[in-house]
Amino acid sequence: MSFSDRINNWFGSNETYEDYDVPPESENNTKVMSLVSARKEMEAQKEHKIILFEPRVFSDVKVIGNHLLNGEPAIINFQRMEEDQALRIVDFLSGIVFAQNGDIKRIGEQIFLCTPEQYRVEGDLTDSLARKYRRE
Repeated sequence: MSFSDRINNWFGSNETYEDYDVPPESENNTKVMSLVSARKEMEAQKEHKIILFEPRVFSDVKVIGNHLLNGEPAIINFQRMEEDQALRIVDFLSGIVFAQNGDIKRIGEQIFLCTPEQYRVEGDLTDSLARKYRRE
């Protein structure tokens, strides 16, 4: 009786274990993928789009905010809203954009572009708009 058999008997374990042949792992069967490269692949496959909104009531801001929080840029046209409600929505969206290190720009008299961090907006329409409205 071997030493391990005596130990097993002492602890009340009379089970016998058989040695199984385990095939050696081949280096080609293992797949290692970096999380960074997986994320880049997913982002490359994701369709990039800009969402257009024309809110009519303040409660519409929830849908706009969810799109921004999901990393989607949005163009918001406030022409169908009262001015005080539109200002409340712009304040709310400014907070969301700020929290994501994004940007919010006025691109028309009552039209705003909100972009998350990964988007860059080049150019400035503010000077053009200011000149247009000074003439009128």
